[in-house]
Amino acid sequence: MSRAALLVLADGRFPAGGHAHSGGAEAAVKAGRVTGAASLEEFCRGRLHTAGLVSAALAAAAAAGADPVSLDAAADARTPSSALRVAARKLGRQLMRAARATWPSAELDAVAREFPKGAHQPVVLGLAARAAGLGAVDAAYCSAYESVSGAASATVRLLSLDPFDATGVLARLAPELDRVADAAVEAARRVGDEGVEVLPAASAPLLEIGAEVHAAWAVRLFAS
Repeated sequence: MSRAALLVLADGRFPAGGHAHSGGAEAAVKAGRVTGAASLEEFCRGRLHTAGLVSAALAAAAAAGADPVSLDAAADARTPSSALRVAARKLGRQLMRAARATWPSAELDAVAREFPKGAHQPVVLGLAARAAGLGAVDAAYCSAYESVSGAASATVRLLSLDPFDATGVLARLAPELDRVADAAVEAARRVGDEGVEVLPAASAPLLEIGAEVHAAWAVRLFAS
């Protein structure tokens, strides 16, 4: 494992397009469900244990060598919202560009050809981790952290929230990030024998509904 590669992949400055997405935070702020640090923490906790767990497991499975086409279909099946599927593929396409430039790989090239409009972002994240010499655990942690860090960062802009408070939210969620990453890796290890059906399918109806509402706004700060 390359610790330097892990730091590069997890760095918010890695040009993967995540800065343009709020992870549902913009819709939650507009609906009054996120108003400050305490409600942000609850929002991130819910996101971590649903969408975050699903994404982390997909990323871990991709990093472990599972078939990316099957994983992408599994991601589609676990994403009822059309708006979220579109966002995931846009993020996947951007991450693929960055990953191929950073860690050239025949496997990344093949998936880019298979999905010219972009594969789901967690699948690409796992493949990028694999190309960088990282493992399933690393991919799961990167994905789980991304699932909450993007929302926390977006809320700083949306509510003028103190960045120290947003960082405190992430720090308090650290033990739960560990548990989600562990569960994601355990599920990914079963894919080889049992297929992608064993991957988590935790649902987050408010995130799905919020994404559809958000996509219809004429004016918005974030793409999703």
